[in-house]
Amino acid sequence: MKLKGDVPTGVRVDRDEYGVPHIRAENLTGAYWGMGYCHALDRGMQMSLMRLLGQGRVSECLQATDETIETDIFFRRMNWAGRTSEQVSQLTPDTRDLVDAYCDGANTQLARRPWEFRILGYRPEPWSVDDALLMARMTGYLTLAQSQGEIERLFVEMVQAGVDDDRLEALFPGSTSGLDRNLLGQVVLGERIVPEGLKWGGAAPRMMASNNWVVAATHSATGHALFANDPHLEVNRLPNVWVEQVIELPDDTVITANMPGMPGALVGRKRDVAWGATYTFMDAVDSWIEECRDGCYRRGDNFEAWTERRETIFVKKGEPVEVAFYENTHGVLDGDATEDGFHLATRWAPSESGAATLNAVTDVWGASTAGDLQHVLGRVETSWNWVIADSEGHIAYQMSGLCPIRNPAATGFTPMPGWDSDWDWKGFVSPEALPRCFDPPSGVIVTANNDLNYLGESSPINMPMGDYRARRIEDVLTEAPCDLATFRRLHVDTFSLQASEMMGILAPVLPDTGVGRSLAEWDMSYDLESTGAVLFESFYRELILEMFAPGGFGEVVINHLLDVTGIFIDFYANFDRILTAPSSPWLGERTLESVYRAAFDRVSDDGRCWGDVNHVVFENILMGGKLPRWAGFDIGPVALRGGRATPHQGQIYESAGRKTSFAPSLRLMADLGDDVMHTSLAGGPSDRRFSKLYTSELDRWKRGGYKHLRRLAR
Repeated sequence: MKLKGDVPTGVRVDRDEYGVPHIRAENLTGAYWGMGYCHALDRGMQMSLMRLLGQGRVSECLQATDETIETDIFFRRMNWAGRTSEQVSQLTPDTRDLVDAYCDGANTQLARRPWEFRILGYRPEPWSVDDALLMARMTGYLTLAQSQGEIERLFVEMVQAGVDDDRLEALFPGSTSGLDRNLLGQVVLGERIVPEGLKWGGAAPRMMASNNWVVAATHSATGHALFANDPHLEVNRLPNVWVEQVIELPDDTVITANMPGMPGALVGRKRDVAWGATYTFMDAVDSWIEECRDGCYRRGDNFEAWTERRETIFVKKGEPVEVAFYENTHGVLDGDATEDGFHLATRWAPSESGAATLNAVTDVWGASTAGDLQHVLGRVETSWNWVIADSEGHIAYQMSGLCPIRNPAATGFTPMPGWDSDWDWKGFVSPEALPRCFDPPSGVIVTANNDLNYLGESSPINMPMGDYRARRIEDVLTEAPCDLATFRRLHVDTFSLQASEMMGILAPVLPDTGVGRSLAEWDMSYDLESTGAVLFESFYRELILEMFAPGGFGEVVINHLLDVTGIFIDFYANFDRILTAPSSPWLGERTLESVYRAAFDRVSDDGRCWGDVNHVVFENILMGGKLPRWAGFDIGPVALRGGRATPHQGQIYESAGRKTSFAPSLRLMADLGDDVMHTSLAGGPSDRRFSKLYTSELDRWKRGGYKHLRRLAR
């Protein structure tokens, strides 16, 4: 590939047979320049859209609608594009030099505007170190930490709706300790989960769930450590959130999947070590009740002035929108500080972070063992489960993230009194006290957004996902010594332990009818040809309605939560605990069997299979839905195998007026005894519709195939 512009000495880029760029450089500075250049070359539009979204400038630069203005207000509230100067000063000299090289490479290519931006009249500004920090902040929050804040907000709404303590405690164990219902009843909520107010921009990826696992050499059929990762993100977007690159240095080769605009190797492998990530559902979001009076907030016996931040949202072909935000040590106020009363202020721990993350990502290049990476990745400020395997046969796990040290009486659900400093955060848990392990006796480490608190001195997770996927993967990996063929089967495994356990309760009450027999004979797998999966999903929805609607939610609210929020997507384990318990406050005088029978009686069979109902259109992040399908910007419909609780997830739901999904956006696996990374991407290398690389990977991904990335012959 001929590079344009002022190219550093010794930098060369070639594409392999799959279109993946191989960046050859004599040193890391050249590698970062090439990384930035290729990000802008292959995903320049995606980078620019994400930046505009994070800056809250979509209405100014692209198009202005009520929805884009609302989205801009949300991102201005988060203020991820602000307060960066202190973080920039905390970058190590090596990191700063590398990020600057990345920006130089990106800007060499960003000067050439995509034709879509020409039509819209937008010229991207040069990429900067501030933009890299913005990307680091956005990546760890959107629909990840955000979901933690939403479930805590839903808890407040449930209290205000009169759901009693017994039902709350059954659903959220430990949540009602010290609960002051009278005080919470006085809190004025500006943003509500019911109804949901936020309309998301299409450029922002929804990041939901993931699997990763490693197997030690002692338990591997090959005699070497094995590694796998499959981040489950929103797949029905083009381009994919991930972009693959191979960095070839004189003494090593790094095969990585990273994110456009974010300098560094985020997941992948080097010659001697591989690493991957899943989200950990760390509770890094808290709210405080603030007593507002005369534009001030109560602190002890006094009232102090809010820090007021005024933002101007410029509107294309319209009048600017002025917005005021009020902040204190507890975050941003939900509401107007000039309105007397009780309001919530909410803070996400890494909201002003970024430097330590970029420094850690820089140190990945010098790590060569599982122990090295365990130390390095533990310093990342956003919350991830990292699994690591090395060529010596060792495996490791490390949780990362800024986990607040709270008052011991804090529940993680109930907002804390903002006027009492005893409820302020007291720093953050050290990486060494977070869940972690090295070479466990089992020889296997699996994470799937499940509860891993038992591996740490602290307990950072209070709302994990269900452990069905993790248990299924562990069962398969521990049956016998495994190899990459085992991993291939797991990557497309659609067996549901959730369905298996619930069917154990339902089976005895199934009638001898067509629907009853179909469910009784179902193999618990969400294959595309399965009719049982359709029937079970219909039953599961009716079961949720039958159990929770009479006990305080109501049918309208349950349908809203199911249809247009991620509450039952992320936190189904809490609801499943009630749905499978033989006794519960939510049952009242009913029996569990009677609830199951009533839910099943509303299930009918229309003859459709899972592939008929579980499909999405892959839409372009800028032009999606705006042009006819034949124009080729949008692809599909594409049927997704799997469900919420299967190793290969294929969950689809409605979010803020558009269909979204989570499924394996990327599959990675490696045997540390060789130099290959086996990968599959839901999309292609390029964000250019008229490039042959726009969806070049999609067919391989759909059939569960892999490409093989390694160092190119010189």
